[in-house]
Amino acid sequence: MAAKTKSPVESVTIASAANARMAALLKDLAQGQGFSRSLLPGVRFMRSTQHVPRSPIAYEPSIVIVAQGRKSGYLGDRRFVYDANNYLVLTVPMPFECETYGSPENPFLGLAVGITPALVAELLLQLEHHQPPYDEAPRAIESTSLDEGLGGAAVRLLECLRSANDARILGPQIVREITYRVLLGKLGGNLRALAAPHSHFGKISRIVNLIHTDCAHPFDMETLAREAGMSVSTFHAHFKTVTTSSPLQYIKTVRLHKARLMMVHERTSAAEAAGQVGYESASQFSREFKRLFGDSPAAEAIRVRESLINLV
Repeated sequence: MAAKTKSPVESVTIASAANARMAALLKDLAQGQGFSRSLLPGVRFMRSTQHVPRSPIAYEPSIVIVAQGRKSGYLGDRRFVYDANNYLVLTVPMPFECETYGSPENPFLGLAVGITPALVAELLLQLEHHQPPYDEAPRAIESTSLDEGLGGAAVRLLECLRSANDARILGPQIVREITYRVLLGKLGGNLRALAAPHSHFGKISRIVNLIHTDCAHPFDMETLAREAGMSVSTFHAHFKTVTTSSPLQYIKTVRLHKARLMMVHERTSAAEAAGQVGYESASQFSREFKRLFGDSPAAEAIRVRESLINLV
């Protein structure tokens, strides 16, 4: 007998039950505002009890699953929503703009599960049947509908993160399951591209991670193109396809985000932060910082610190 397909009403009921359980768990697990650490490396909690207007933000590669509330992301001319019905997959470190919808009565609550190309490659090797080719160009950031399997895995992960022993022993296996379920889902092609080091997407991903690892390095386009195994013009074109930004603009944005983190979390002065991320001119740093964030470095650091929103 053929398996019965769940009706849309049944699917919504199952998703709502999973979201309700996730929200109940996250109300205890997620501390403060913004991101907070869990007992498992690579997994972080998200919480916001206020509306945060559209502003620049940067995420590490991750799968973001939301229990309640909503975020709207903007990259170039694209808009993507991740909320209780939609999860986000971000395969390379990516600055973009984001608006968060939360309130004291209905806080935004979610979790971010880090993506590692090594785990994706390992899972692909263990699949008995190769997945069909992805018929669209892979995207560095995209959202899609949350299904029952992924929602259930997210609940189990949060359940185990209440105990140090469970987190250590069971947590990595549930992270593996979550990655696997995303790999087999609608956005699996984005993960498969990430694990293909010789594809254009894979080569650009490697360069993006190189920039994030050492953003203060005086990169030039010829060196980056050579590292990617492309001509300068080809590298520039593929880089912009993946990030919607030119390489030089991307490097500048990454440096400014990292400098803001230093000033907010380490209380580094603007001049010192500018030097640590590769700026030789403090005045140039201040001009470009204000252009991106809309305020001076010192004023922005105070604002973020006072709002307790950890924009990372």
